[in-house]
Amino acid sequence: MSVEREVAQVEPATSAPNQVEVRVRAEPGQLSVMRAVVGDLAMRADHDVDSIADLRLAVDEACSSLVRLAAPEATLVCRFQLIGDRLSISAEVRSKDDFGPRKDTFSWRVLSALADAVSTSVESDPTADGSHLVRIELTKGRTAQV
Repeated sequence: MSVEREVAQVEPATSAPNQVEVRVRAEPGQLSVMRAVVGDLAMRADHDVDSIADLRLAVDEACSSLVRLAAPEATLVCRFQLIGDRLSISAEVRSKDDFGPRKDTFSWRVLSALADAVSTSVESDPTADGSHLVRIELTKGRTAQV
């Protein structure tokens, strides 16, 4: 069996310290990559087991919401950044629609309960005609250690 992968050099959007950027095709089958990355980063940042589980589920919910809105052949981009004891996650995807994730869903309630802060934004994508960049940002700090 042969596996081929295309590797491209991409300049990061920012040069923020302690930032990891992951790009995958906006498909449900790729969500496990994002869960694995956030779990590993949270473990390395000394988050407890419950916080790591919360982050994995929160990233899964956020990315799932974005995948549902994604334009065909879109790329899901997640940026993970450690700021003090907090892990900040920004996930975005190109969409043909000019609206973000619905906030009246069970998925949004779960996401809001798992993270310390959650926000969403939609902006015109200057790189593609008629497309919009839909973004979900969330943060979660370490739980107090006893």
